[in-house]
Amino acid sequence: MQSLGEYGNNYLDELKNRSSKSRAFKSHQLAGLEIAAILGDFKNKSLYIKLAKEYDSGKLMGLAKSIAENKNINNPGAYFMRLLHGPKKDENRYRRQPKKG
Repeated sequence: MQSLGEYGNNYLDELKNRSSKSRAFKSHQLAGLEIAAILGDFKNKSLYIKLAKEYDSGKLMGLAKSIAENKNINNPGAYFMRLLHGPKKDENRYRRQPKKG
């Protein structure tokens, strides 16, 4: 039988392992986490999940990759949002297309 101290250490180790694993159950959640990883902006990962749900995640990931490749950008997350919500003349550029049928 384990002592209480050993059990507590094992429990804390298990909690650390759980927190490091991703729990993305929907495709937009995984896409949002991928965008956050590409941009190196895990602080705003819930924002990227929301954007991936609302917009076409393939186009968003393409935009994030092109921004990440450019080494002249100091804040990739802010630049991503600026390009996404920039000029209003082409507002539906990254939006999902409604399902037909």
